[in-house]
Amino acid sequence: MGEMRIFLSSVTFAAIGALFGQGAAGQNPPAATNKAAAPAIEAPPIPARPLADYQGHAPAGAVTVAGEFTGHSVVTPLATFTTEDYVAVEVAVSGAPGARATMSYENFSLRINGKKALPAQQYLLLFKSLKDPEYVPPDADKPKDKMGGPEFGSTAADREYPWHPIPFEVTHKMEVRVEKASLPEGDRALPEAGLIFFQYRGKENGINSVELIYTGPAGKAIVPLHP
Repeated sequence: MGEMRIFLSSVTFAAIGALFGQGAAGQNPPAATNKAAAPAIEAPPIPARPLADYQGHAPAGAVTVAGEFTGHSVVTPLATFTTEDYVAVEVAVSGAPGARATMSYENFSLRINGKKALPAQQYLLLFKSLKDPEYVPPDADKPKDKMGGPEFGSTAADREYPWHPIPFEVTHKMEVRVEKASLPEGDRALPEAGLIFFQYRGKENGINSVELIYTGPAGKAIVPLHP
């Protein structure tokens, strides 16, 4: 009988251990492996337009370079953004049917008001100053308590409305759309178009003349643009 009691106790302890083991496993189920993919951001490239639709165009060897100065506005197919530190030019390169050209933002510079030409900058440098004028932060209509005066270095608007960091989803969408709208790089079939950027912090109303300068594999061209 003693041996039987010992046997039953062992079985009982084993069952209890299995039960608690199942319970512990149930409290920490394995992580789901089928996670929903992030929605794709709609960001089409800029299509080339007829030459007559641009502010100016000029021949460069066997191709034609066209451009349109948009100032501190960054015009993409689906949205227009702004930047205080850069100005943008929509560039198009066209040629005979079947023509190709090697494209690079480094082939372009911009002369503003007859001064020294500004070299084009990579679109990545634009992101820090990029803004979406259509974005409205949450609780923007709820003023906070005023805490101090001008000695704190803030404007009246800053004192009355809370500041909110722009969500990652908003900045990421802007960056993707600017990237896709930028001038493509490398060997390309023509016509091709895209945005290029130049560092310029001056006011647009102080710009009297703009010249887009192309110096690349196809040749050289100076394209007068009219802001």
